[in-house]
Amino acid sequence: MSKRRLSRENCLQSLYLSDVTRLETADILAIFQMQEFALEEKVFEFYKTLFTSTTDNREKIDAVLTATSKNWGLERMSAIDRCLLRMAVCEMMFLEDAPVPVIIDEAIELAKKYSTENSGKFVNGVLDSIAKQRNLKSP
Repeated sequence: MSKRRLSRENCLQSLYLSDVTRLETADILAIFQMQEFALEEKVFEFYKTLFTSTTDNREKIDAVLTATSKNWGLERMSAIDRCLLRMAVCEMMFLEDAPVPVIIDEAIELAKKYSTENSGKFVNGVLDSIAKQRNLKSP
């Protein structure tokens, strides 16, 4: 597994914790800093940047998701899909350090691994629409 994928997986888990438990960002960071993956500095730093950027920009990200997935309100999405979309949109719009197709592909793979049978297609459709509507390009 790539180091970025490991960071993204842990970020997804952190966002899920945040979404379903309402733990504070600092508390979740403290929990995940004690995990084995955090021993590798670059892996933890990317995780931390992605997680905090996603939580800090959640309102803006949710507005983009709501505008794009008109037939699927955020409350209708599974918690995993919602968190995964938030993370990918954050990475595409605010971090801009990976090619958009790579971000979308990673999100699809995580959806297939952690969510439902149809989640990969759903995530792909939403993220592809956002990338096209916002003319997001690779760095």
